[in-house]
Amino acid sequence: MGILENPDEYYMQTALREARAAMDEDEIPIGAVIVDSTGSIIARAHNQTERLHDVTAHAEMLAFTAASEAMGAKYLPDCTLYVTVEPCPMCAGAAGWTQVGRIVYGAGDPKRGYSLLKGPVLHPKTTVTDGVLEAECTALMKEFFKKKR
Repeated sequence: MGILENPDEYYMQTALREARAAMDEDEIPIGAVIVDSTGSIIARAHNQTERLHDVTAHAEMLAFTAASEAMGAKYLPDCTLYVTVEPCPMCAGAAGWTQVGRIVYGAGDPKRGYSLLKGPVLHPKTTVTDGVLEAECTALMKEFFKKKR
């Protein structure tokens, strides 16, 4: 499948590659990419909380830092975050502060996702698309945690 056929799936596949890299490093397999308005991937990241001994080293947080550096700006209103799992409240808060224009995620997180919060967390202009390649994103998480138990 090409990028023009379904760009959301194309970029989510890239985020899934990042998630698999996390799993290879024994990190929770969450991957993220940020795409600018031209369709260029300006940031890629995966969870590195174990490696960096940093509870804030989530894929989204690392991607926001890289994207801001690439753009030379702290705000990302013309960018899209693709992430394999629904952002947690911390990452959603950071998304709000970056003013990212769009968030696309694969698997929901009914235990720790930002949608559990009451009230707005994201920037008012941010749009959200969920369920992109949901089955693949969910399967990766289940596989990781099955091995841990």
